Amino acid sequence: MNFKTGDKVVVISGKDKGKEGKITHVLRTENRVVVEGVNMVKKHIKGNGQQAGSINEVEAPINASNVMILDPKTKKPTRIGHSINKDGKKIRVTKKSNSSLD
Repeated sequence: MNFKTGDKVVVISGKDKGKEGKITHVLRTENRVVVEGVNMVKKHIKGNGQQAGSINEVEAPINASNVMILDPKTKKPTRIGHSINKDGKKIRVTKKSNSSLD
């Protein structure tokens, strides 16, 4: 998976298609990502002696195949490739504009 926390992505399929947001959490073993403001679900919290119970809205993970990274130059969805920079370090680059993501 080529996504990292903090990447700006757009949802390309599902009920939230077209929404944009930053990745807040990456679940590599499950091939899922959590994007802020996307795939909101209601979570019921049980009350205790000091606090009342409540219903909160939280972001749920979505499959990584349903999001694409936004190109920093063109602001359009793009794929990610890899390249070696001058220091010999492997970096992520966008396929549309060949600009660096790291």
